[in-house]
Amino acid sequence: MPDRDTHVVTGAFGYTGSHIARRLLAEGASVRTLTSRRPPGDGIGQDVEVHPYSFDDPGALAASLAGADTLFNTYWVRFARGQITHDVAVRNIQTLLGAAAEVGIRRVVHISITNASVDSPLPYFRGKALAERAVRESGLSHAILRPAIVFGPDDILINNIAWMLRRFPVHPVPGSGEYRVQPVHVEDLAELAVGLAAGDGDVEMDAVGPEVFAYGELVRLMARKVGSSARVVRLPSSAVMLCSRLMGLLVRDVVLTREEIDGLTADLLVSRSGAEPLCPSPMSQWLERNARDLGRGYRSELRRHYD
Repeated sequence: MPDRDTHVVTGAFGYTGSHIARRLLAEGASVRTLTSRRPPGDGIGQDVEVHPYSFDDPGALAASLAGADTLFNTYWVRFARGQITHDVAVRNIQTLLGAAAEVGIRRVVHISITNASVDSPLPYFRGKALAERAVRESGLSHAILRPAIVFGPDDILINNIAWMLRRFPVHPVPGSGEYRVQPVHVEDLAELAVGLAAGDGDVEMDAVGPEVFAYGELVRLMARKVGSSARVVRLPSSAVMLCSRLMGLLVRDVVLTREEIDGLTADLLVSRSGAEPLCPSPMSQWLERNARDLGRGYRSELRRHYD
């Protein structure tokens, strides 16, 4: 029988996963993680039982899940790198869900993205939709959450926009800048995920905040809050992609991918459900409180997840 006080969080040393894990630990639960990262030397690293991603060994994977009540799945890849593509990530999630069903995991809380679609021409959004399908077909009780842009302490995207605004006289936005984003605070997302773990019914919902911004408007708001005089200029997506590659050479990182630009400009990072937003924290107020420290240093995607 599963222990209702034991949970598995994939990627508990990552961004969203760490906030879910901390919330569970604060409630007195036992937390395991599946991860490819070394645990930090203090804090959550001392409180979480660590297991590797063993997608190539279903028996070991099942053993790492055995006895747990809920699987919180944040596993995904932002972009293809080496042999790990979005298709491989989908297959890994299918393997993970098969192991969870085998050992009697009671419930899965799965983190997806707004407007995932199996018909999407973008591998990221198509892969996310295929992962959702795998959750539905697993036979497990489940909750699927679809955030858009996630912000909060230690995030990469919002911090690095602020970092560039602080350091360069011009900041490009692709296309019109009028496509929308609906940011969600990472703590709101974690609270929603943990709350849904206690249920039994299958649910799917967008996990977004109360504010919708035109992307260009959001960048200009961030510039004002961090005291930047950078000029926000509209450029063709191809020109922004070139700027991203040049910046990537400077910081030795993947700053932005073409697929991310296409998803952004296609208006995919906003809820279209028409439902009341489930996550209450306004990004504008968070920016007001955190502007002094936001963007003081660059945060590397490659260093955080691959090195």
